Amino acid sequence: MDSLIIENKKKPIKVLFICEGTFPYIRGGVSTWVYQIIKGLPEVNFGVVFMGASRSDYKGLQYDIPENLVYVSSSFLFDDINFNKTDNYFNVKNYFADKNKTAAEKLDYIENLHAQFKAKNTADFPEKIKSLDFYLNYITDTFFLHSRQSWEFMKSEYSEYAYDLSFTNYFWTIRNIHAPIWKIADIASGTPSFEIVHSPSTGYAGFLAGILKYNKKNPFILTEHGIYIRERKIDILNSDIASVKESVMNTLFNAEHLKHVWINFFEGIGRFCYGSADKVLSLFSDARDFQVNFGADVGIAHVIPNGVDIKKLSALLPVRKKGIPQIVALIGRVVQIKDVKTFIKSIKLAVDRNNKIQGWIVGPEEEDVNYVKECKDMVSMLGIENSCLFLGFRNIYEILPKIGLLTLTSISEGMPLVVLEAFGAGVPAVCTDVGACMQLIYGGLDEEDIEIGKAGEIVPIANPQLIAKSYVEFLSDEQKWLNAQSAALKRVNRYYSIESMLENYRNIYKEASEKWQA
Repeated sequence: MDSLIIENKKKPIKVLFICEGTFPYIRGGVSTWVYQIIKGLPEVNFGVVFMGASRSDYKGLQYDIPENLVYVSSSFLFDDINFNKTDNYFNVKNYFADKNKTAAEKLDYIENLHAQFKAKNTADFPEKIKSLDFYLNYITDTFFLHSRQSWEFMKSEYSEYAYDLSFTNYFWTIRNIHAPIWKIADIASGTPSFEIVHSPSTGYAGFLAGILKYNKKNPFILTEHGIYIRERKIDILNSDIASVKESVMNTLFNAEHLKHVWINFFEGIGRFCYGSADKVLSLFSDARDFQVNFGADVGIAHVIPNGVDIKKLSALLPVRKKGIPQIVALIGRVVQIKDVKTFIKSIKLAVDRNNKIQGWIVGPEEEDVNYVKECKDMVSMLGIENSCLFLGFRNIYEILPKIGLLTLTSISEGMPLVVLEAFGAGVPAVCTDVGACMQLIYGGLDEEDIEIGKAGEIVPIANPQLIAKSYVEFLSDEQKWLNAQSAALKRVNRYYSIESMLENYRNIYKEASEKWQA
């Protein structure tokens, strides 16, 4: 492992979280959710295995370490990969020639597995690849990344599917998609004892959790916030820059074949995760349906909504000044999937109709510095520097009393915690029709939820005209805003308390300990 942050050997780990690019190095919805569970279940000892792309992508711990968080390690999947395309690994003379029968059998196995991924028929993975021994002793990183057989296999695939691309880019793409698998096997072999493994996503984190489940014989719980497969597909298909060094969260390619190689890979390990888990959880019913359609057993797929600290948030209500603040805040990471550019365009249009309106972009800016620059350049180009402000990461309890609307212009979401937090503080929301946003704003859990009314507005993706129209209407119509505030408060109090969420996970952990052990 790259580094061990904390280990208390006197306190055994009951629940081991596997966190890919989230807690405790990055703030955001998933990280907050992990922190909520750890803090909210003080009787449970937790551990965290963090996996990121490169150490340089992170600026240190962003959360304190609760007393019941007894183990934290961090590993960086791409730090040990040499991305210099002219290094000696690329010289074919350095690839050893292994002509024995075992090597040929290994190559046959790789080819068959590769065909399975392309055929999307990976619901039942071969037992062999579930074993750590497969990666540590059978098809090792040395064989897969450096053998003559693998070299010839990659050349064959390139000639058939990607001959019009740069072979150098193709070679390094294939190599770097798969190289982290062996890093993950090393992490698994060094992971301390635990009782339950819990992953907040599929992807590399879910793959590690599945490998640990099969090799440690302990229960595996999967909770997806957004649907990882779908979000990675969005990232990849919307990309337009060839690079093999970017993290798996924002890898960019300009070649259609390479994009589909990545998509097939993530879809394959997604199915592996669904097939490995003892309990597959989501935040809303549409996400559960996707999981089931993609291979999760309907009998173990359940919905547990997010929850927020209503008592703490309601304390912000008396702090609000009279009237509707003419401020719309997008609270979230400044990354492409949040479509901050559409928000900026919407603020420009809203300001043209009401020059008192301000847009605040509140969230960390470290994850995609190029996109942040593009967004800031857009604000300057539109001449709205005084109306559209970048505030960086801020304490949400300081922001919510000052704003009139919470907004998300995202192209993909799960069940965004920030919307529930806004509701708890009496702030209506205008959001795109993604994830659970319609359920949160219009209601949908049951008839009573729908009867509560609209806690804001749902708008189309990438439609700044309609988004701006909603901003202006809510900020200028006091009765409309008060009705939405009332619905927001009723809905979050009735259905989305953190106490209910924590009790659900307390019961799941108890059931896993008592009934699911292999």
